[in-house]
Amino acid sequence: MPRRALWCLLLLQPLLTAVELTLQTNRTFQIDYEKDQFLKDGKPFRYISGSIHYSRIPRFYWKDRLLKMKMAGLNAIQTYVPWNFHEPLPGVYRFSDDYDLEYFLQLANVIGLLVILRPGPYICAEWDMGGLPAWLLTKKSIVLRSSDPDYLAETEKWLGVLLPKMKPYLYQNGGPIITVQVENEYGSYFTCDYNYLRFLQKLFHKYLGEEVVLFTTDGASEEYLKCGTLQGLYATVDFGTSSNITEAFQSQRKSEPKGPLINSEFYTGWLDHWGEPHQTINTEAIISSLKDMLSRGANVNMYMFIGGTNFGFWNGANTPYSPQPTSYDYDAPLSEAGDLTDKYFALRELIGKFEKLPEGPIPPTTPKFAYGKVAMKKVNTLDQSLNVLCPEGPINSTYPLTFVEVKQYFGFVLYRTTLPKNYSEPVSLSSPLNGVRDRAYVSVNGVPQGILERNKVLSIKITGKAGDILDVLVENLGRINYGRYINDFKGLISNLTLQSVTLKDWLIFPLNLDTAVQNDLGSHETSSNNSSLSLPTFYVGQFSIPSGIPDLPQDTFIQFPNWSKGQVWINGFNLGRYWPSRGPQVTLYVPRHILVTSSPNNITVLELERSPCEEQSKCFVELVDKPVLNVLPSSKKSWNVINAV
Repeated sequence: MPRRALWCLLLLQPLLTAVELTLQTNRTFQIDYEKDQFLKDGKPFRYISGSIHYSRIPRFYWKDRLLKMKMAGLNAIQTYVPWNFHEPLPGVYRFSDDYDLEYFLQLANVIGLLVILRPGPYICAEWDMGGLPAWLLTKKSIVLRSSDPDYLAETEKWLGVLLPKMKPYLYQNGGPIITVQVENEYGSYFTCDYNYLRFLQKLFHKYLGEEVVLFTTDGASEEYLKCGTLQGLYATVDFGTSSNITEAFQSQRKSEPKGPLINSEFYTGWLDHWGEPHQTINTEAIISSLKDMLSRGANVNMYMFIGGTNFGFWNGANTPYSPQPTSYDYDAPLSEAGDLTDKYFALRELIGKFEKLPEGPIPPTTPKFAYGKVAMKKVNTLDQSLNVLCPEGPINSTYPLTFVEVKQYFGFVLYRTTLPKNYSEPVSLSSPLNGVRDRAYVSVNGVPQGILERNKVLSIKITGKAGDILDVLVENLGRINYGRYINDFKGLISNLTLQSVTLKDWLIFPLNLDTAVQNDLGSHETSSNNSSLSLPTFYVGQFSIPSGIPDLPQDTFIQFPNWSKGQVWINGFNLGRYWPSRGPQVTLYVPRHILVTSSPNNITVLELERSPCEEQSKCFVELVDKPVLNVLPSSKKSWNVINAV
């Protein structure tokens, strides 16, 4: 379809409603086991697909990204449905605005992209807790991804809400969804519970019908396929450029002797962790492997085709505990900001040798604007903002409670107690059971003492007098998303000891940062100190979009020269974490739809460790037009200031 006609279609034709979709009939999508292929409307079909996560891209840009995928020659997309994204609290559902999955599916349908849907309930995806809601951990003994009755009950409720919404969008009902994955890489999980898979299979058929093509995905080895597959669910594999393609597909053939060859996750890049180099995968290697697979007639989904962004607190973590950064760029063919890359054009050229490419121009890379330096000013410390951050006041508890126990699932919780006696000489404040999840900022009477960190720093030295206030601000850096330890409790999950004495009688403040930032944080005089750490402190600044320049606002990137670690909001939108003192991510992506031209744009920063604002001339952030995703500090000694006394 010519580009102009495609745009006219998008502008003039109303998106198909669910009711209209169901009126389209005589469509079928099936597996042809005799000829090892799919049949679409009775004719042989092979998909060349790319992964896109609507939860990592603002709705504002869904159309742009999908069009670029279509123009690359893809005939399908693959997307996950994160349960916790849509049900933040039990029985509270979000399906509008950036959460409007049905609109996303309608867009794909109008643009002409088929959809491979991966609704979980577990998805991994380097997403917090693999997409499972943290409130499932209210029952500490729950066994996730198993036949545990508590887990099954909540899963049945959720799928009873989600899957009926998806049914009208199945291909046979006039929609774009051709296949639906059940669970995700279940063969990599320790429970190996076939009854759980049977439970899900039954639910999926109950809500989607018997004609739907259900499939599983696992690593390309017998070990993974053993526990990840079930009769009636078509088994597919995933692998990257380093794998032997023949051996990988032989693994699939041991589970599925007949039917289409499918690589459900062919890795075009890889994920990052804080403190490690930005991961990349060579374009030539990708082209070589993809050409091999397509020459075999295989169906391939490229993971990721566009990665996007872990806005807010949505990133996950791997074990041994390694949290992922805000950027999910993934070295994908389309960058985090949707930019066309050399990898994109190389893949498009290759795909064009196997399938007819769409006619017309490719949507261009969106322009970026460097708005420059934005002066910041200190507002108040986190402690001085407690009345706004926790208006309900603290929870009293003899021993520390976890995030789940105080119904605070993301962000920060402040734990406060008093010193039981005088400590004129430095003594050890310890987490002997490695119970800080994940990073704790410690102060006594407003004087920073040091940082405790999961697996890395279990003890620091502090001083103080009897009755002094001991504050421990604990940050959830993201829940584990893969493996047996996804039941990742946050906060102080065990006691702290001071010189072997167990600390008791805590005041616990769950902090609602997003709401507080949208309200008035107030302003107090904050004194400086000579320690190598500062108290967690809020800073604010404003910038205006230049007038007289067409097509503004535009996308931009924010960076933090000489800042350490924290969280940033623009106009109340939580962009995510910055951590240039650990790297590799230096800039955060700022999509233009959150910016305004009618009034100044507000930037709020919560700096947790050390800002450059002791010198006013250095107290700024900067908005630039290029991303920086691969800079590590020269010495890892700068990662932690262990003791500020």
